[in-house]
Amino acid sequence: MTTIVEARTPDPKKFLKGATGDWEIVIGMEVHAQVTSEAKLFSGASTEFGKDPNDNVSLVDAAMPGMLPVINEECVRQAIRTGLGLKAAINLKSVFDRKNYFYPDLPQGYQISQFQQPIVGEGIVILDMPDERVEVGVERLHLEQDAGKSLHDQHPSMSFVDLNRSGVALMEIVSKPDIRSSDEAKAYLTKLRIILRYLGTCDGNMDQGSMRADVNVSVRRPGEGFGTRCEIKNVNSIRFVGQAIEYEARRQMAILEDGGSIDQETRLFDSVKGETRSMRSKEEAHDYRYFPDPDLLPLEFTQAFVDEMAKDLPELPDEKKNRFITDFGLSPYDADILVAEKKSADFFEKIADGRDAKLAANWLINELFGRLNKEGLPLEQSPISADQLGKIIDLIKANVISGKIAKDLFEIIWTEGGDPEQVVEDRGMKQVTDLGAIEAIVDEILAANGPKAEQAKEKPGLLGWFVGQVMKASKGKANPQAVSDMLKQKIGIE
Repeated sequence: MTTIVEARTPDPKKFLKGATGDWEIVIGMEVHAQVTSEAKLFSGASTEFGKDPNDNVSLVDAAMPGMLPVINEECVRQAIRTGLGLKAAINLKSVFDRKNYFYPDLPQGYQISQFQQPIVGEGIVILDMPDERVEVGVERLHLEQDAGKSLHDQHPSMSFVDLNRSGVALMEIVSKPDIRSSDEAKAYLTKLRIILRYLGTCDGNMDQGSMRADVNVSVRRPGEGFGTRCEIKNVNSIRFVGQAIEYEARRQMAILEDGGSIDQETRLFDSVKGETRSMRSKEEAHDYRYFPDPDLLPLEFTQAFVDEMAKDLPELPDEKKNRFITDFGLSPYDADILVAEKKSADFFEKIADGRDAKLAANWLINELFGRLNKEGLPLEQSPISADQLGKIIDLIKANVISGKIAKDLFEIIWTEGGDPEQVVEDRGMKQVTDLGAIEAIVDEILAANGPKAEQAKEKPGLLGWFVGQVMKASKGKANPQAVSDMLKQKIGIE
């Protein structure tokens, strides 16, 4: 019998308030991530998404008599890469088992999975929460084949089965019960998804079913042992994971506070109603009658093989974030945003190379990401390239254009394209640095607002109003710093 050791001390800030006192949520997650591979785990059938029902089905996937599984080496490599990315132990020997149960879309009558000897052992996922660093342990990662899909809405009296997913390689990543809030659960799933995408081992497209989570939720009085858990199956959205946990925890609290007990069961989350509902009871002992699959030899490889794969790992999000903070001087908040997607981090590095990194991050996050979000466009469809945005930043740093003109230039490049430097030249957008020209405008503004200029001597905060008037009169072309310095001198502000 395995003894579970508590990894965390209770945190009162995370307790839920019930009618009879505080409660603590305990959460563990089993994430099913589809392996990035062109072929299935034990057959050569395609894994392409969106094909017509039963288009991607081999005789092995359909469990035709005499058809034997053949392991896909690429799927094994992807599982090892994922384990390395999770800082996990890689088991040099693992075994495929048959997990026996009946379901209409499981043609074999069993699932080829791994039980006592998985390919990956214990690892860790680090969460940077707003006020603390949380370490969530990974219990194991094992490879298994997916089942097909039952379709119940195609005919009034019959159900159909689509076997396109049957045999697709999955990595089941099982966390330890280290998560203590819905926010931590969402952060864990988000971080895991980012790591998988960086590694290229799963695309993380939850809307397509290539990543989904089974969420185990229980509640207990602070300081007590683990309560009875309920498993919420196949949640396919990070937002829904949070909603499901909040509802389920409150449901269990209400039952316990009324003197009842929690039945261990499998539940589904209804995203329309925002509630969980019972799917089937789940006894403590699972009788899946596991036994080693007689058609598959144990997986064995050397430490040298694993070490060689470790050399080819990309820079992962935690390391990249630390480098952005250390080398570029970014805030943890900005670094988090930029490393959330590998393509965003790569885009930033193209812009930041040899430039003011903080200014580059500001323009990328606030201007480009903001506009893409508003237009509903992914970064790869951005009308403004890294080179174009970099040139806009160069023009700002060289005092060729002001911040206001830069935003106008950004709009032009977004809608019309072109070389930012050439656009500034052709449209006369260069800011005025000629002190004589700026002085003429300053004098005109001061002459028209004499009483206010006198007030500014006592209330320096009014200086900003004068700067704004001069910038307006110059159509945003005057150098703001030169304007401010000249106004201070002429008004007599120290």
